[in-house]
Amino acid sequence: MRIISGNFKGRRITAPKKLPVRPTTDMAKEAIFNILNNSFYFDEISVLDLFAGTGSISYEFASRGTENITCVDEDFGCIKFINKTAEEFEMDIQTIKSDVFKFLESSKFQSTIIFADPPYAFSLEQFSRIPELVFKNELLENDGVLIVEHAKQTDLSHLPNFRYSKNYGSSAFSFFEKSE
Repeated sequence: MRIISGNFKGRRITAPKKLPVRPTTDMAKEAIFNILNNSFYFDEISVLDLFAGTGSISYEFASRGTENITCVDEDFGCIKFINKTAEEFEMDIQTIKSDVFKFLESSKFQSTIIFADPPYAFSLEQFSRIPELVFKNELLENDGVLIVEHAKQTDLSHLPNFRYSKNYGSSAFSFFEKSE
């Protein structure tokens, strides 16, 4: 895995093989950040990275100048790896070891971008709970976006606040925004 742009462009990150993760591909990351680059100034936003895994998405935001980044994952190994990598690169990334759904139920702070990369094997009900909790608990800033990564066979277009979806290889990204 590598950082594709920003101050740390080209830096390789090697995660331990024992982590229970499926990192977002470089092609998909590049495509997502091209979309986000047209809507946000990275040094002015806050990011919540759910099911953070290796922290790959958070490193991309940090490399582009985002300073307010929080990663949530329930696996201690993932949190430990993110902390180690963030310290090594001197990135200001906060980590929270928690079940993501419990975190979303109790959290009160808002973010500009919430990125969720849950296991592709999640049921449609589990996928649905992510935007449901984000919008019910008002965790997204007014002009913010929730991005949920999933297998391209999973269709989330019927969910409230869904805006559009983009497919990259076997992955898809569904974008959700507050309704006007």
